[in-house]
This record gives sequence, C-alpha cells and structure tokens, in this order.
Amino acid sequence: MAVAQTVPVRGDVDANLAQHVELVRLAAGEHPDVLVFPELSLTGYELDLAEALAFSERDERLSVLQSAAASSSTTLVVGAPVRIGTRLHIGAFVLAPDGAIALYTKHHLGAFSSGAARDGIVPPAEATVFQPGELDPLIRFDGHTAAVAVCADAGHPSHPTHAAERGASTYLASMFVIPSDFEAETTNLRRCAVRHGMAVAFANFGGPSGGLASAGRSVIWSPRGERLVELEPAGCGVAMAFESESGWQARLL
Repeated sequence: MAVAQTVPVRGDVDANLAQHVELVRLAAGEHPDVLVFPELSLTGYELDLAEALAFSERDERLSVLQSAAASSSTTLVVGAPVRIGTRLHIGAFVLAPDGAIALYTKHHLGAFSSGAARDGIVPPAEATVFQPGELDPLIRFDGHTAAVAVCADAGHPSHPTHAAERGASTYLASMFVIPSDFEAETTNLRRCAVRHGMAVAFANFGGPSGGLASAGRSVIWSPRGERLVELEPAGCGVAMAFESESGWQARLL
C-alpha cells in the first residue's frame, strides 16, 4: 500500500488530475496494490467551490485516473466533492485496475476552529456545505481487505471498530490535517492500528488549502503501531510499505 501527498491547486481540477497521474506513475515502479490520496484531493479543500466543482458518481473527469489505475495495476482512492441526487457529499472514489468504480462518502463532518485561520480566513463548517454520507465500500487486494476513512471519520472510535469487524486489515485515512492538529490526529491513528491490529495509511496535503496550512508528513503505520515511513512536511511525494516474509518494509519515492 502507498500514500500520495499532494499540493493542491485551488479549484483547478485539470492541474490536480495531472499531479495525481504523475504520482501514480512515480509509485507504479514499486507496484503498490493501493494508493490513497488526501481528502478532496482533486479540488483542494475549497468548500466555497465545492458546489461548482462537484463530481457525479460516474464523472468523465475520472477517466484519466481510471486509465492510470489500469496501467499501473493499482487501486486509487481519490477525493472530491460528489453530488448524489440533490445531496452534496465529501467523497472518496475507489478506482480499481479493472475499471470498476466505488464511492465512499464521508460519514462524520468536521469543522476547523478559529485558531486554525490562515491569513485571517477560517473555512465554513463542512455541515454548511455537505451532507453526511453512508456509502462504505471495502477494498480487496492480494488477500487483504481495506476500509476507507475520510478525515473526521477516523476520530470516531466506532468507525475503525466497524472496519475491523468487517474484516479490514488495512485502514486508509484520506485526510487534511493542519500543523496544530498533527500530533493529536496521528496519535489517534496509531492507536487505531494497535487497537485493531490494522495497518494504517494516512494521506495529507503537502501544501496549504482552503486558507489553511497543512502539516504534510503523510505516514504509514504497521498493525503494531510502528511508524514505518513518513513524508516531509511540505511538497509532493509517495510513501509505501509492504509486508514480506522478513517483516514490514517501507520506502519513500
């Protein structure tokens, strides 16, 4: 499995798609089964633009990533606002190499405190823009089962517990975490790994979005809570980890 750390371009879906494809190609040489991107990775965390940029459930803009998934034999988890009927959700598209598309919708909406403001701007609470969702597909690869979480979902103990009860051995956390929240959020994710015996992959932005700084430092933990690999606080990159007969191996790309 692998995490992709992106630097989103505000509202520029084409530029963000190109960045995604570049990172998929970077990862492809190491053959990860699954590659997870941050929350709302295709638009950036730009809640004021979510309505205008919203994806449909079978959006044509995903075709370039479907091709990338097929050519790399990697399942991709990518974030975007998505409209289902009249409801707008924070979605994570799961794009399989065989062309199948599944959709996860964020269950627990969040909000940043006033102390998180950058340049005097605080994004609106997610509930003023989005509706909570219920879609929760599992991902199966190489004898493993993975569950998806989007940011605040991972902070609700029932969410990783439900994933483990459904047989997940991997927890893919697509997130946007600011510097002041990094220690608390990563401590929680590590505890999830240990408590449920799941490998945990955390993907974060490597640059600001929505008027807020990002902590970067995307991480993968082993089921024992060992921090296997971590990206830099800023910039794009891919980190991957896999289990072999000699134990867990990890590398930065």
